[in-house]
Amino acid sequence: DVDLSHPEFTGYLTKRSAWLKNWRRRYFILKGDKLYFAKSTNVPPHGVIDLSQCQTVKSADDKTKKKYSLEVTTLGETYYMYANSEKEKDEWIGAIGRAIVHSSIRDSDFD
Repeated sequence: DVDLSHPEFTGYLTKRSAWLKNWRRRYFILKGDKLYFAKSTNVPPHGVIDLSQCQTVKSADDKTKKKYSLEVTTLGETYYMYANSEKEKDEWIGAIGRAIVHSSIRDSDFD
């Protein structure tokens, strides 16, 4: 069981599914260097994005043709999601960005 108490950031984003490319609203929970997503607030997450493997998080309105979009690119995959407002989008990009930085600081045993 994953301990999701005291997350860094939570909220709803609409995520594009990897296979069918359709958009589904998901509840996201950012905890440490993991971004979990669930169908709603009261069910356990069915997916996770490992931000320790993340290379970039940035605006993606031009790619998705949707307002308030962001993309999260990991070594294996690019995830697209959009928020309900510019403010939410910026908050998510900031929160995910901080998680990536913290993760890379923890992994800096490589240098």
